Amino acid sequence: MKKIRVLLADDHAIVRVGIRQFLDSAGDIEVVAEAGDGERAKELLEVESPDVAVLDIQMPKATGIEVTRWAKTNAQGTGILILTAYDDDPYVMAVLQAGANGYVLKTAAPDDIIQAVRDVHDGKSVLDPSVTGALMAQIFHQPETQPVEQPTQREMEVLHLVAKGFTNKAIGVQLSISDRTVQGHLAHIFDKLQAASRTEAVMRAVSLGWISLGTGTLSE
Repeated sequence: MKKIRVLLADDHAIVRVGIRQFLDSAGDIEVVAEAGDGERAKELLEVESPDVAVLDIQMPKATGIEVTRWAKTNAQGTGILILTAYDDDPYVMAVLQAGANGYVLKTAAPDDIIQAVRDVHDGKSVLDPSVTGALMAQIFHQPETQPVEQPTQREMEVLHLVAKGFTNKAIGVQLSISDRTVQGHLAHIFDKLQAASRTEAVMRAVSLGWISLGTGTLSE
């Protein structure tokens, strides 16, 4: 079985040792590179082309948010999972707007972090349960500066499946359409909602009343 190749970036060496230990012990995950600052993380993203980059937010030379924004242009094949001690709303929103695929706190259980890496690799969105409530409250209280274009029926179907944690491939199978068509629908959804990630798109769709998390929740 091909292992999930991971880049681990955190400016504390002892933290990297601990995280690497339990990620490597998972069996299907291999940490192929480590970085102690944001600029080194960018270099390794280019050299190693990992499947998933696990990034801290606060790092020297470039923050995890800046690395995420850079990766979305220069390392599009890599999923980005933010693993941090910060649960502040501004950090979460900034990460989602930068295009990260997941946000998990370092207080999470090792098994949950391992699963988060797997989910990001599978194309799912991951949001730590402890920040979901605060994030929803913030989005609900954000005034809409301009009318949002309504989704088509097909876009709504895609949104519902995204909220349930389905990958693009699985959505295509469910709706009998190609992966490329799913990507096209997601691009239109992101544009209408001014969202940079699947998680942000779902949260905004919930705040607008388009979908309910009761019909399916983000991967947690």
